[in-house]
Amino acid sequence: MDDGLNEVGDSSLADETYRSLLADILSARLAGGSVVQQRRLATKHAVSRSPMRHALGRLEGEGLLVRNEKGVLSVRVISLKDYLDSLTMRMLLEPTAAALASPHVSRLELDPLTRMLDEIEADPEPDPEVVWAFDDALHNYIASESRNPFMATTIGEMRRYTTIFERQLPVVRAKPGVREHRAILLALAANDAEAARRAMADHLEVVRQGVLANY
Repeated sequence: MDDGLNEVGDSSLADETYRSLLADILSARLAGGSVVQQRRLATKHAVSRSPMRHALGRLEGEGLLVRNEKGVLSVRVISLKDYLDSLTMRMLLEPTAAALASPHVSRLELDPLTRMLDEIEADPEPDPEVVWAFDDALHNYIASESRNPFMATTIGEMRRYTTIFERQLPVVRAKPGVREHRAILLALAANDAEAARRAMADHLEVVRQGVLANY
């Protein structure tokens, strides 16, 4: 039976399919403008049409998939304006999130992030996926530790758009943001709210200038 998700197993499979498709979109494996074919994707991910349909519907509801005038579903193309608008929202929220998070973090929690950054800095050619994983981990951690779920949700949504755009740039730095990320980690380790705020603001401005220079 393929007309609904009536069991816990089916619902879980739909969630897994959603996460897998989201990862494909964020990593540009499903690039902006790619036509989405439900049957082909269901075969590729070894799931039935029902969980695939629900996963695609969820992504469409979140604005990552769009339909044209003929009803054809495709991955949303993130324009430069979309990117800059999303980054502006991040620049408004993330410095405050970093300041709010600073009293709550501990060195024990920051140690894994610091080790990840150390390894990236020491590697002359770090794996881009490792760099992106670190970026996600740090920014998601800060958003979570802001203890403001509305702020964290908005930051997460805006980061999706900026990530999609940045990962599709033809030219990117091999080690983007190492110095700025280091400053953020040091400020958080010192539980210095204002230093964390400044470090995050500086980081996002460097990101903005870097993208504009490479676009």
